[in-house]
Amino acid sequence: MPNIIKEILKQLPEEKISDAVFEGANIVLYTKDKDFFLDNEGIIKRVVDAIKKRIELRPDPSIVLDQEDAEKKIRELMPEEAGVSNVLFDPQRSIVVIEAEKLGLAIGKQGTLLQEIRKETLWVPVIRRTPALRSKIVENVRAILFQYSDYRRKFLDKIGHRIYDGWIREKKNEWIRITMLGGGRQVGRSCLFLQTPESRVLLDCGVDVASQDSAYPYLECPEFNINQLDAVIISHAHLDHVGFLPYLYKFGFRGPTYCTAPTRDMAALLLLDFVKIMKSENKDPIYDVEDVKEMIKHTVSLEYDEVTDVTPDVRLTLYNAGHTLGSAMIHLHVGNGLHNILYTGDMKFGKTQALEPASTVFPRLETLIIESTYGGKEISEQAKEENDAEFVQLVKETVGKGGKILVPVLGSGRAQEIMLTLHHFMYNSTYNGDLPKVPIYVDGLVWDITAIHTAYPEYLNTNVRKLIFHKDQNPFLAEVFKEVGSQQERQQIIQSGEPCIILATSGMLVGGPSVEYLKGLADNANNALAIVSYQGEGSLGRRIQRGDKEIAFTNGANQEILQIKCNVVTFEEFSAHSNRKQLLNFIYKCSPRPKKVIVNHGESSRCLDLASAIHKLMRIETSAPRNLEAVRLK
Repeated sequence: MPNIIKEILKQLPEEKISDAVFEGANIVLYTKDKDFFLDNEGIIKRVVDAIKKRIELRPDPSIVLDQEDAEKKIRELMPEEAGVSNVLFDPQRSIVVIEAEKLGLAIGKQGTLLQEIRKETLWVPVIRRTPALRSKIVENVRAILFQYSDYRRKFLDKIGHRIYDGWIREKKNEWIRITMLGGGRQVGRSCLFLQTPESRVLLDCGVDVASQDSAYPYLECPEFNINQLDAVIISHAHLDHVGFLPYLYKFGFRGPTYCTAPTRDMAALLLLDFVKIMKSENKDPIYDVEDVKEMIKHTVSLEYDEVTDVTPDVRLTLYNAGHTLGSAMIHLHVGNGLHNILYTGDMKFGKTQALEPASTVFPRLETLIIESTYGGKEISEQAKEENDAEFVQLVKETVGKGGKILVPVLGSGRAQEIMLTLHHFMYNSTYNGDLPKVPIYVDGLVWDITAIHTAYPEYLNTNVRKLIFHKDQNPFLAEVFKEVGSQQERQQIIQSGEPCIILATSGMLVGGPSVEYLKGLADNANNALAIVSYQGEGSLGRRIQRGDKEIAFTNGANQEILQIKCNVVTFEEFSAHSNRKQLLNFIYKCSPRPKKVIVNHGESSRCLDLASAIHKLMRIETSAPRNLEAVRLK
């Protein structure tokens, strides 16, 4: 469709349109005619029905009300009960974002209030919920997007031209292949490279935080050329899936990164922390703050089930993965019906306190690329209810002895699942105070990411979403949760004689405050260490999980030996990954059933074992490629 905008303009009154641009795969029309903006009498809808593309009509920036006057008018129109907290203007796109506590009151009955704002100010209003917890990172990310509004408009237009201006490579035949640049028979540095005759797309771009010598994807392989890369699609915000992305922008990549808005915000937070940790350990960061900022500038956020073109022959839809807030399975429709791929990233096909299970219904599906973190036959398949009961029992026993429970967590996802579980057993009347209300200290990035959860309640399950909408019932605001704000507070918690629960990053005990707590609590048999996250090969958490009782720490020129005397218990079902039974059940429930399954993101034995089981049980062609192996899909 090289002349799509010309075709659209042919069907519209020429004098009514002042500009026509792309916003990614969408088309935006600007008008200087106030009456046409407020009521185009269905003309735009008829064009949309004809060309089957999303078209939006906006006022030309030259006719909108001055920002100061517009904000004054908006606040006058908004009822006080709506709790408007912020009004942000995107002048290049004639959009105003209104943050409010009660969306229903801010929108008005059947959208009447938004229509009034359009009429009085000519700005296009977008309503967002004010987070129950203030999130600096959410504010900073949005500030960057608004600060670079002019750049973003040109950038999004450039994406549209790449999609619609026709093929840039010679189309000799049709083929599709996936190359494993990371995550092949391993957990860590997930990075898959999709190639077609026309497109070059990366699916995730992570680091292996537990590895010393092979932490980064194989981007030096001959088929990868950063100058030919069209786009990156990120499944979720964990570092093993996004940790290497700013490196691409450091070395000149200026194409789009697609993900959900929660993934964008959490990734920014985790990546900045990754840089901070590298600097604190006197290591040269592989990228810096400016490279993370560059990544944010080039991010295109999508909702679940929103369809968008990425290149002339690749169409993308994100589906709920159930793994962490905003985590997505990546569905790719390649060619004009040539082939359909689903890359699960990390996924959870089971009930959790925070999220809905992963989606299983797709328009079309030929090849499934599925994770196998807990796909081995040796993994226990404990019921969630039994897992929760055992965790509660550990807490009760430890508290009864006056001890402390250290729970090393991934800041994103696992921590919030534990918080909701503890809140459930402490406050739910069904359990009648079964779990004593001891302080729950939240350290590291956990509090910041919890704040992001309150900014995007629509990505949580129905029960939690309803609670968040009522301040007095918001589980994350319960008085038992206490933010740790300094090193001094951390030491006070360790030295205090009071029982408590501590949620601290990192989840693998490879740095962060969890290691400091471990040093202060591990040699007391009254304390407990609850392992709820996957422990990567080579990590301190894996060594303790295996039974190591003496851990050596270097302190300057000296070496200290830490005795592990505390009670160490692993809880597999807190994992945000599917166990073997759930993975197989997910494939059974997939509609349509895939014709080919590629297994990745698991230790070698688990990848091979799961691939073998899928083939035997379902008679589906399977493979478990190593890193640098390519699989031809078509």
